[in-house]
Amino acid sequence: MTVVADSSPLIILAKLGCFDLLNKLYPHLYISAEVHREVVIAGAGLPGASEVAKSQWIEVKHLLHPGDLPAVQQKFGLGVGELSTILLGKELKADAVLLDDYHARKLAKEENLRVRGSIGLLEAFYRRGYLSDLRGVFQQLISHNVYIDRRLLNRRLLALGITPL
Repeated sequence: MTVVADSSPLIILAKLGCFDLLNKLYPHLYISAEVHREVVIAGAGLPGASEVAKSQWIEVKHLLHPGDLPAVQQKFGLGVGELSTILLGKELKADAVLLDDYHARKLAKEENLRVRGSIGLLEAFYRRGYLSDLRGVFQQLISHNVYIDRRLLNRRLLALGITPL
């Protein structure tokens, strides 16, 4: 399975102490050089930096046409990380891209890419038994000031038969 990740899910999972669970879902993960730069270089010392740097199951892949990024960025107004994830996903004919940003998710879907975000990943961990307290992890999201609508979290908990926040 070919999966490409943006920085946001990697950082969020690291903040929650769930980063290594990602490897259980995806034994091999690709990130663009731009995402690597955001998380490991610019984000040195922050959540996700050391986890990504040490993970041998994450492969940094350069875009075939990195010169396309500025024009695409200007056209869509998204960050370099999100756009490089979408472009790399298209280049690799990825089975999924991991993105959280609403506009990036919308563009990826328009490009016929399957999208999964941090909430979907956490739910998958819970469903597979890798995570026992989804409600507690959702509470951690809120305490870490991760921008996620509380109503969405409650809808997802209710769908799984868990008491809302």
